[in-house]
Amino acid sequence: MLEEKLMEAFCWFHQHPELSYEEYETTARIREFLEEAGIEILPANLETGLAAVIRGEQEGPVQALRCDIDALPIAEETELSYRSEYPGKMHACGHDFHITAGLGAAILLHENRKSLKGEVRIIFQPAEESSLGALKILETDLMKGVERIWGIHSDPTNPVNTIGIREGYVAAAVDRFVITIKGTGCHGAHPDDGIDPIPAAAAMVQALQTIVSRNVNAFHPSLLSVTRIQAGNTWNVIPETAELEGTVRTMDKNDRELYRERLRQIAENTALAYGAKAQIQWIPGPPAVCNDSRMAEQACQIAGDMGFATAEEEQSLGGDDFSFYAQDIPGCYIKIGTGRGQLIHQPGFQIDRRSLLPTAKYLSSLLISSAEQRLSRDIQEKYK
Repeated sequence: MLEEKLMEAFCWFHQHPELSYEEYETTARIREFLEEAGIEILPANLETGLAAVIRGEQEGPVQALRCDIDALPIAEETELSYRSEYPGKMHACGHDFHITAGLGAAILLHENRKSLKGEVRIIFQPAEESSLGALKILETDLMKGVERIWGIHSDPTNPVNTIGIREGYVAAAVDRFVITIKGTGCHGAHPDDGIDPIPAAAAMVQALQTIVSRNVNAFHPSLLSVTRIQAGNTWNVIPETAELEGTVRTMDKNDRELYRERLRQIAENTALAYGAKAQIQWIPGPPAVCNDSRMAEQACQIAGDMGFATAEEEQSLGGDDFSFYAQDIPGCYIKIGTGRGQLIHQPGFQIDRRSLLPTAKYLSSLLISSAEQRLSRDIQEKYK
Protein backbone atom coordinates (compact mmCIF):
# COMPACT_ATOMS: atom_id res chain seq x y z
CA MET A 1 0.00 0.00 0.00
CA LEU A 2 2.74 2.46 0.98
CA GLU A 3 4.79 1.51 -2.07
CA GLU A 4 1.86 2.27 -4.39
CA LYS A 5 1.29 5.56 -2.64
CA LEU A 6 4.93 6.54 -3.03
CA MET A 7 4.97 5.51 -6.68
CA GLU A 8 1.94 7.69 -7.35
CA ALA A 9 3.41 10.65 -5.49
CA PHE A 10 6.76 10.34 -7.27
CA CYS A 11 5.12 10.33 -10.70
CA TRP A 12 3.15 13.46 -9.80
CA PHE A 13 6.26 15.31 -8.64
CA HIS A 14 8.17 14.24 -11.74
CA GLN A 15 5.38 15.45 -14.00
CA HIS A 16 5.15 18.83 -12.27
CA PRO A 17 8.72 20.16 -11.92
CA GLU A 18 9.14 23.70 -10.60
CA LEU A 19 12.28 25.81 -10.58
CA SER A 20 13.98 27.35 -7.55
CA TYR A 21 11.73 29.65 -5.49
CA GLU A 22 8.75 28.71 -7.72
CA GLU A 23 7.79 25.45 -6.01
CA TYR A 24 4.22 26.46 -5.12
CA GLU A 25 2.40 23.44 -6.54
CA THR A 26 5.08 21.14 -5.16
CA THR A 27 4.74 22.62 -1.67
CA ALA A 28 0.94 22.35 -1.80
CA ARG A 29 1.13 18.68 -2.82
CA ILE A 30 3.63 17.87 -0.05
CA ARG A 31 1.33 19.57 2.45
CA GLU A 32 -1.67 17.62 1.16
CA PHE A 33 0.23 14.33 1.41
CA LEU A 34 1.34 15.01 4.98
CA GLU A 35 -2.08 16.16 6.12
CA GLU A 36 -3.70 13.04 4.68
CA ALA A 37 -1.26 10.97 6.74
CA GLY A 38 -1.99 12.96 9.91
CA ILE A 39 1.57 14.27 10.17
CA GLU A 40 2.17 17.59 11.90
CA ILE A 41 3.44 20.49 9.79
CA LEU A 42 5.50 23.14 11.54
CA PRO A 43 4.62 26.81 11.10
CA ALA A 44 7.22 28.77 9.16
CA ASN A 45 7.35 32.01 7.21
CA LEU A 46 8.23 30.44 3.87
CA GLU A 47 6.84 31.13 0.41
CA THR A 48 7.80 27.67 -0.80
CA GLY A 49 8.96 24.61 1.07
CA LEU A 50 7.82 23.40 4.49
CA ALA A 51 8.77 21.13 7.36
CA ALA A 52 7.02 18.22 9.03
CA VAL A 53 7.72 16.95 12.53
CA ILE A 54 7.34 13.49 14.00
CA ARG A 55 7.46 13.53 17.77
CA GLY A 56 8.62 10.31 19.40
CA GLU A 57 6.99 9.03 22.55
CA GLN A 58 10.33 8.82 24.35
CA GLU A 59 12.79 11.52 25.29
CA GLY A 60 15.70 11.98 22.91
CA PRO A 61 17.54 14.25 20.49
CA VAL A 62 16.12 16.51 17.81
CA GLN A 63 17.21 15.38 14.35
CA ALA A 64 16.50 16.73 10.88
CA LEU A 65 16.33 15.20 7.42
CA ARG A 66 16.80 17.59 4.50
CA CYS A 67 14.91 16.83 1.25
CA ASP A 68 15.26 19.40 -1.53
CA ILE A 69 12.30 20.02 -3.85
CA ASP A 70 13.24 22.17 -6.87
CA ALA A 71 13.81 21.16 -10.50
CA LEU A 72 16.09 22.34 -13.30
CA PRO A 73 15.58 24.36 -16.52
CA ILE A 74 16.23 21.31 -18.70
CA ALA A 75 13.98 19.90 -21.43
CA GLU A 76 13.31 16.26 -20.61
CA GLU A 77 14.33 13.67 -23.19
CA THR A 78 12.89 10.42 -21.84
CA GLU A 79 10.03 8.19 -22.93
CA LEU A 80 8.59 7.89 -19.44
CA SER A 81 4.80 7.73 -19.28
CA TYR A 82 5.01 10.28 -16.45
CA ARG A 83 7.57 12.62 -18.06
CA SER A 84 7.50 16.35 -17.34
CA GLU A 85 4.37 18.20 -18.41
CA TYR A 86 6.17 21.55 -18.22
CA PRO A 87 8.29 22.39 -21.29
CA GLY A 88 11.89 23.24 -20.49
CA LYS A 89 11.64 22.04 -16.88
CA MET A 90 12.67 18.69 -15.47
CA HIS A 91 13.55 16.89 -12.28
CA ALA A 92 16.98 16.04 -13.65
CA CYS A 93 18.70 15.88 -10.26
CA GLY A 94 16.42 13.47 -8.43
CA HIS A 95 14.75 15.97 -6.12
CA ASP A 96 11.41 14.32 -6.91
CA PHE A 97 12.97 11.15 -5.47
CA HIS A 98 14.22 13.05 -2.42
CA ILE A 99 10.74 14.47 -1.75
CA THR A 100 9.04 11.11 -2.08
CA ALA A 101 11.57 9.22 0.02
CA GLY A 102 11.21 11.91 2.70
CA LEU A 103 7.43 11.56 2.65
CA GLY A 104 7.75 7.79 2.95
CA ALA A 105 10.14 8.15 5.88
CA ALA A 106 7.71 10.57 7.55
CA ILE A 107 4.88 8.05 7.31
CA LEU A 108 7.00 5.20 8.67
CA LEU A 109 8.31 7.32 11.54
CA HIS A 110 4.77 8.46 12.32
CA GLU A 111 3.62 4.84 12.43
CA ASN A 112 6.53 3.93 14.73
CA ARG A 113 6.34 6.87 17.14
CA LYS A 114 6.52 4.50 20.12
CA SER A 115 9.99 3.41 19.01
CA LEU A 116 11.26 6.91 18.29
CA LYS A 117 13.25 8.86 20.85
CA GLY A 118 13.10 12.63 20.54
CA GLU A 119 11.79 14.16 17.34
CA VAL A 120 12.56 14.25 13.64
CA ARG A 121 11.99 17.30 11.50
CA ILE A 122 11.79 16.61 7.79
CA ILE A 123 12.76 19.73 5.90
CA PHE A 124 11.37 20.01 2.37
CA GLN A 125 13.77 22.71 1.25
CA PRO A 126 13.28 25.00 -1.76
CA ALA A 127 15.90 26.23 -4.19
CA GLU A 128 18.83 23.91 -3.64
CA GLU A 129 19.79 24.46 -7.28
CA SER A 130 20.27 28.16 -6.52
CA SER A 131 22.93 27.08 -3.98
CA LEU A 132 21.28 29.33 -1.39
CA GLY A 133 17.90 27.76 -0.60
CA ALA A 134 19.13 26.38 2.72
CA LEU A 135 19.52 29.96 3.93
CA LYS A 136 15.76 30.42 3.57
CA ILE A 137 15.26 27.59 6.05
CA LEU A 138 17.96 28.93 8.39
CA GLU A 139 16.18 32.29 8.51
CA THR A 140 13.26 30.53 10.25
CA ASP A 141 13.10 28.64 13.55
CA LEU A 142 12.84 25.26 11.83
CA MET A 143 16.40 24.30 12.75
CA LYS A 144 16.23 25.60 16.30
CA GLY A 145 17.37 22.90 18.72
CA VAL A 146 18.38 20.44 15.98
CA GLU A 147 21.39 18.42 17.11
CA ARG A 148 22.24 16.61 13.88
CA ILE A 149 21.07 16.64 10.28
CA TRP A 150 20.93 14.02 7.53
CA GLY A 151 20.78 14.59 3.80
CA ILE A 152 20.35 12.31 0.81
CA HIS A 153 21.05 12.47 -2.91
CA SER A 154 20.17 10.20 -5.80
CA ASP A 155 23.12 8.34 -7.25
CA PRO A 156 22.82 7.10 -10.86
CA THR A 157 26.27 5.49 -10.69
CA ASN A 158 25.06 2.75 -8.35
CA PRO A 159 22.23 0.19 -8.56
CA VAL A 160 19.13 0.15 -6.38
CA ASN A 161 19.70 -1.05 -2.80
CA THR A 162 23.18 0.47 -2.67
CA ILE A 163 24.09 3.15 -0.12
CA GLY A 164 27.13 5.36 -0.65
CA ILE A 165 28.75 6.76 2.49
CA ARG A 166 32.06 8.43 3.29
CA GLU A 167 33.31 10.29 6.33
CA GLY A 168 34.90 13.68 5.80
CA TYR A 169 34.57 15.87 2.71
CA VAL A 170 32.17 14.64 0.03
CA ALA A 171 31.23 17.80 -1.91
CA ALA A 172 33.03 21.05 -2.65
CA ALA A 173 32.63 24.65 -1.67
CA VAL A 174 31.05 26.51 -4.59
CA ASP A 175 32.15 30.05 -5.46
CA ARG A 176 31.48 32.18 -8.51
CA PHE A 177 33.55 34.98 -9.99
CA VAL A 178 32.99 37.70 -12.57
CA ILE A 179 35.96 39.63 -13.96
CA THR A 180 35.35 42.78 -16.00
CA ILE A 181 38.35 43.93 -18.03
CA LYS A 182 38.21 47.60 -18.99
CA GLY A 183 40.20 48.90 -21.93
CA THR A 184 39.57 51.60 -24.50
CA GLY A 185 37.41 50.93 -27.51
CA CYS A 186 38.52 51.86 -31.00
CA HIS A 187 38.27 50.95 -34.70
CA GLY A 188 39.27 47.35 -35.43
CA ALA A 189 41.74 48.60 -38.05
CA HIS A 190 43.56 50.82 -35.56
CA PRO A 191 44.16 48.88 -32.34
CA ASP A 192 46.99 51.27 -31.49
CA ASP A 193 44.37 53.96 -30.84
CA GLY A 194 42.85 52.00 -27.94
CA ILE A 195 43.46 49.30 -25.34
CA ASP A 196 42.12 45.95 -26.47
CA PRO A 197 40.61 43.96 -23.55
CA ILE A 198 40.33 40.74 -25.58
CA PRO A 199 44.03 39.72 -25.54
CA ALA A 200 44.03 40.50 -21.82
CA ALA A 201 41.01 38.24 -21.34
CA ALA A 202 42.63 35.42 -23.34
CA ALA A 203 45.84 35.68 -21.31
CA MET A 204 43.83 35.77 -18.11
CA VAL A 205 42.01 32.51 -18.92
CA GLN A 206 45.35 30.77 -19.29
CA ALA A 207 46.96 32.42 -16.26
CA LEU A 208 44.11 31.57 -13.92
CA GLN A 209 44.72 27.85 -14.51
CA THR A 210 48.13 28.17 -12.88
CA ILE A 211 46.39 28.50 -9.51
CA VAL A 212 45.40 24.85 -9.84
CA SER A 213 48.73 23.66 -11.22
CA ARG A 214 51.18 25.84 -9.29
CA ASN A 215 49.60 27.23 -6.10
CA VAL A 216 47.41 24.45 -4.65
CA ASN A 217 48.64 21.26 -3.04
CA ALA A 218 48.39 18.59 -5.73
CA PHE A 219 46.69 16.24 -3.26
CA HIS A 220 43.86 18.71 -2.55
CA PRO A 221 40.83 18.37 -4.88
CA SER A 222 39.99 21.72 -6.49
CA LEU A 223 39.33 23.39 -9.82
CA LEU A 224 38.76 26.71 -11.54
CA SER A 225 36.59 26.85 -14.65
CA VAL A 226 36.03 29.88 -16.86
CA THR A 227 32.54 29.19 -18.22
CA ARG A 228 31.66 32.40 -20.03
CA ILE A 229 33.63 34.91 -22.13
CA GLN A 230 31.89 37.94 -23.56
CA ALA A 231 33.24 40.92 -25.49
CA GLY A 232 32.13 43.18 -28.28
CA ASN A 233 29.07 43.13 -30.53
CA THR A 234 30.37 43.59 -34.06
CA TRP A 235 33.25 42.52 -36.30
CA ASN A 236 35.16 45.75 -36.91
CA VAL A 237 35.18 47.46 -33.50
CA ILE A 238 37.52 46.71 -30.63
CA PRO A 239 35.28 46.80 -27.55
CA GLU A 240 35.86 48.78 -24.43
CA THR A 241 35.24 45.85 -22.09
CA ALA A 242 35.48 42.07 -21.90
CA GLU A 243 33.98 39.88 -19.22
CA LEU A 244 34.92 36.49 -17.82
CA GLU A 245 32.72 34.43 -15.54
CA GLY A 246 33.34 31.10 -13.88
CA THR A 247 33.44 28.97 -10.79
CA VAL A 248 35.95 27.82 -8.20
CA ARG A 249 35.48 24.53 -6.35
CA THR A 250 37.49 23.60 -3.27
CA MET A 251 37.38 21.18 -0.35
CA ASP A 252 39.94 22.80 1.93
CA LYS A 253 39.06 26.09 3.66
CA ASN A 254 42.56 27.49 3.21
CA ASP A 255 42.52 26.62 -0.49
CA ARG A 256 39.26 28.53 -0.83
CA GLU A 257 40.89 31.69 0.50
CA LEU A 258 44.00 31.09 -1.58
CA TYR A 259 41.95 30.92 -4.79
CA ARG A 260 40.15 34.13 -3.97
CA GLU A 261 43.37 36.07 -3.35
CA ARG A 262 45.34 34.60 -6.27
CA LEU A 263 42.43 35.17 -8.67
CA ARG A 264 42.41 38.84 -7.67
CA GLN A 265 46.18 39.17 -8.08
CA ILE A 266 46.28 37.44 -11.46
CA ALA A 267 43.28 39.33 -12.84
CA GLU A 268 44.54 42.74 -11.77
CA ASN A 269 48.14 42.23 -12.84
CA THR A 270 47.37 40.49 -16.14
CA ALA A 271 45.03 43.32 -17.09
CA LEU A 272 47.70 45.84 -16.07
CA ALA A 273 50.27 44.10 -18.26
CA TYR A 274 48.01 44.81 -21.26
CA GLY A 275 47.34 48.39 -20.23
CA ALA A 276 43.81 47.58 -19.01
CA LYS A 277 42.13 47.41 -15.61
CA ALA A 278 40.24 44.56 -13.98
CA GLN A 279 37.29 44.63 -11.63
CA ILE A 280 36.65 41.42 -9.73
CA GLN A 281 33.43 40.18 -8.19
CA TRP A 282 33.70 37.14 -5.92
CA ILE A 283 30.30 35.66 -5.12
CA PRO A 284 30.62 33.07 -2.33
CA GLY A 285 28.32 30.06 -2.35
CA PRO A 286 27.92 27.17 0.07
CA PRO A 287 30.96 25.75 1.86
CA ALA A 288 32.17 22.19 1.39
CA VAL A 289 30.03 19.31 2.66
CA CYS A 290 31.85 17.39 5.39
CA ASN A 291 30.33 14.23 6.84
CA ASP A 292 30.61 13.68 10.58
CA SER A 293 32.56 10.46 11.13
CA ARG A 294 30.28 9.10 13.87
CA MET A 295 27.15 9.67 11.77
CA ALA A 296 28.76 8.13 8.69
CA GLU A 297 29.63 5.07 10.74
CA GLN A 298 26.02 4.80 11.96
CA ALA A 299 24.66 5.18 8.44
CA CYS A 300 26.94 2.44 7.14
CA GLN A 301 26.08 0.08 9.97
CA ILE A 302 22.32 0.46 9.49
CA ALA A 303 22.68 -0.05 5.74
CA GLY A 304 24.56 -3.29 6.33
CA ASP A 305 22.09 -4.49 8.95
CA MET A 306 19.22 -3.93 6.52
CA GLY A 307 20.88 -5.84 3.72
CA PHE A 308 21.91 -2.91 1.54
CA ALA A 309 25.16 -3.03 -0.36
CA THR A 310 27.47 -0.23 0.71
CA ALA A 311 29.93 1.70 -1.43
CA GLU A 312 32.41 4.42 -0.60
CA GLU A 313 30.73 7.67 -1.56
CA GLU A 314 32.68 9.42 -4.28
CA GLN A 315 34.06 12.85 -3.54
CA SER A 316 32.62 15.40 -5.93
CA LEU A 317 33.54 18.95 -6.86
CA GLY A 318 29.85 19.54 -7.26
CA GLY A 319 28.32 21.40 -4.33
CA ASP A 320 25.21 21.26 -2.19
CA ASP A 321 23.81 23.89 0.14
CA PHE A 322 23.27 21.10 2.70
CA SER A 323 26.66 22.31 3.93
CA PHE A 324 25.11 25.46 5.39
CA TYR A 325 23.26 23.33 7.94
CA ALA A 326 26.30 21.22 8.76
CA GLN A 327 28.53 24.22 9.54
CA ASP A 328 27.24 24.39 13.11
CA ILE A 329 25.89 20.90 13.84
CA PRO A 330 27.01 17.40 12.84
CA GLY A 331 25.73 16.37 9.42
CA CYS A 332 25.88 13.41 7.08
CA TYR A 333 25.11 13.46 3.34
CA ILE A 334 24.33 10.03 1.92
CA LYS A 335 24.16 8.87 -1.71
CA ILE A 336 21.32 6.47 -2.57
CA GLY A 337 21.71 4.16 -5.56
CA THR A 338 18.79 4.81 -7.92
CA GLY A 339 19.85 2.63 -10.86
CA ARG A 340 22.70 3.16 -13.28
CA GLY A 341 21.98 5.51 -16.14
CA GLN A 342 22.54 9.05 -17.38
CA LEU A 343 24.14 11.31 -14.81
CA ILE A 344 22.34 14.11 -13.00
CA HIS A 345 21.59 17.37 -14.83
CA GLN A 346 21.21 15.50 -18.12
CA PRO A 347 17.95 15.39 -20.12
CA GLY A 348 17.79 11.60 -20.08
CA PHE A 349 18.27 11.23 -16.31
CA GLN A 350 15.88 8.73 -14.71
CA ILE A 351 15.17 7.27 -11.28
CA ASP A 352 14.41 3.57 -10.86
CA ARG A 353 11.20 3.77 -8.84
CA ARG A 354 12.00 0.49 -7.10
CA SER A 355 14.38 2.53 -4.93
CA LEU A 356 11.56 4.53 -3.30
CA LEU A 357 10.27 2.20 -0.60
CA PRO A 358 13.68 0.76 0.39
CA THR A 359 15.03 4.29 0.79
CA ALA A 360 12.07 5.36 2.94
CA LYS A 361 12.56 2.28 5.13
CA TYR A 362 16.29 2.91 5.38
CA LEU A 363 15.84 6.55 6.39
CA SER A 364 13.23 5.79 9.03
CA SER A 365 15.36 3.00 10.51
CA LEU A 366 18.45 5.23 10.45
CA LEU A 367 16.66 8.06 12.25
CA ILE A 368 15.20 5.74 14.88
CA SER A 369 18.56 4.03 15.45
CA SER A 370 20.51 7.28 15.47
CA ALA A 371 18.26 8.67 18.19
CA GLU A 372 19.38 5.79 20.39
CA GLN A 373 23.00 6.88 20.15
CA ARG A 374 23.90 10.14 21.80
CA LEU A 375 26.83 11.92 20.25
CA SER A 376 30.05 11.66 22.21
CA ARG A 377 30.98 14.65 24.34
CA ASP A 378 33.89 15.68 22.12
CA ILE A 379 31.60 15.84 19.08
CA GLN A 380 29.03 17.84 21.02
CA GLU A 381 31.70 20.31 22.14
CA LYS A 382 33.01 20.66 18.59
CA TYR A 383 29.65 21.84 17.30
CA LYS A 384 28.70 24.21 20.14
